[in-house]
Amino acid sequence: MKMLRRARLAISVAFFLPWLAMGLAAQDEAGEPTLRDSGPLTVIRIDGSINPASSDYIQRAILESEEAGARALLMELDTPGGLVSSTQDIIQAMLRSKVPIIVYVSPQGAWAGSAGTFITIAGHVAAMAPGSTIGAAHPVGVGGGGGGSPEGEEGKAKDHAAAKAENMLTAYMKAIAEERGRNVEWAQDAVRNSVAITADRAVELNVVDLVADDRADLLEQLEGREVKIGGEIQRLAFAGAVVQDIEMQLLTRIFNVLASPDVAVLLFMAGVLGLYVEMNQPGMIFPGVAGALCLLLALIAFQILPFSWVGVLLMLVGLGLMVAEAFVTSFGLLFASGAACMLLGGSMLFDRPELSDLDVSFWPVLVPAVGGLGAFGALVVFAVGRSMRRRQESGVYELIGMEGVARTAIDPSGTVFIRGEYWTARSPELIPAEARVVAERVEGLTLHVRPVPADEQDRTS
Repeated sequence: MKMLRRARLAISVAFFLPWLAMGLAAQDEAGEPTLRDSGPLTVIRIDGSINPASSDYIQRAILESEEAGARALLMELDTPGGLVSSTQDIIQAMLRSKVPIIVYVSPQGAWAGSAGTFITIAGHVAAMAPGSTIGAAHPVGVGGGGGGSPEGEEGKAKDHAAAKAENMLTAYMKAIAEERGRNVEWAQDAVRNSVAITADRAVELNVVDLVADDRADLLEQLEGREVKIGGEIQRLAFAGAVVQDIEMQLLTRIFNVLASPDVAVLLFMAGVLGLYVEMNQPGMIFPGVAGALCLLLALIAFQILPFSWVGVLLMLVGLGLMVAEAFVTSFGLLFASGAACMLLGGSMLFDRPELSDLDVSFWPVLVPAVGGLGAFGALVVFAVGRSMRRRQESGVYELIGMEGVARTAIDPSGTVFIRGEYWTARSPELIPAEARVVAERVEGLTLHVRPVPADEQDRTS
């Protein structure tokens, strides 16, 4: 009986042993990291806001890196933030990427603020340079930033929209942090409470992986590091790698510059100013062409950025009030009201917290721009007022106040010689021939005159 059991056990072991061996071999093969030691190291540089142009640049860089079989894509990042929609497009491309993405917040003193925090945490490897910071991912305007809470139904709607945007972004940040195995609690706190930390503290809290002095130090620390790409473990190797920079295309670079709220506002004001000068001085051509070009670029910027029509209308009303000051005597009230409308409209122009955290720089850009436009407007008002007070110096009206000589007696009409011309003249009093006269007004082809006083006649004689 025992011999039979042993025989059955031996047969079972002999039957299942090859399958067990194959399973273990397959498990070892699946668990062995794939070495990425071929292909170039592609590098891109993001220095500025996150907008549709920079989003297109990053997505194109990921595709080119995949096509080139790159060892990794190194993204050197320094940004104060940007559009939420553009950030979402970037992160979706990063999560789908078939090449490792290394996000390096550099150089020293750089900032991965707001949208930059999302992008840094979404990297397969997150690194920071000494002296750099990360955090403050709370969009501008969401959650109430001072000034009290608005009242009424409109205020409640704004509070509801702000809370909705905050909750959505917090959940989005949590999902990214969980996917990359980073500090979920801090990531959510960065969105809700705008917390920010230094590079060393970020490593301690497992927000980023390491601190590197420069690119060479970063690659040295990453040599042999394992990352997970599409469910597969891959080991990084950068020894002997060729560095391939992916440059931003010219058109994308232009859009990247235009996608700045400060640039958009300056272009809008420059365009309006150029057209205003051309309308006041027709034929100058250059101000009109330059103004039209600036307005065209401003419209392109407004298509890129999520602007507010309320801000645009306030700025146009402000400009209209400034122009009206030249034609209506308000002792500067219209002008001051126009400047206030332009400041208010400019500050509200890109105030769309549910879509972005970009805003116009109030003191460095908006105030000087409105001040410069206001100074030009004041100069125009002064020049117009001064010209209106001056005596007419062209045409027949320049005769008013001029002296001439009566060639015939004027009773009540006669002929005078003035400014080298003979005129039919009229006077309410008798003026003898050869007496000096002064022109008072012109009616058609008749000049109304008065005699020069006798004492002045003698002095002149």
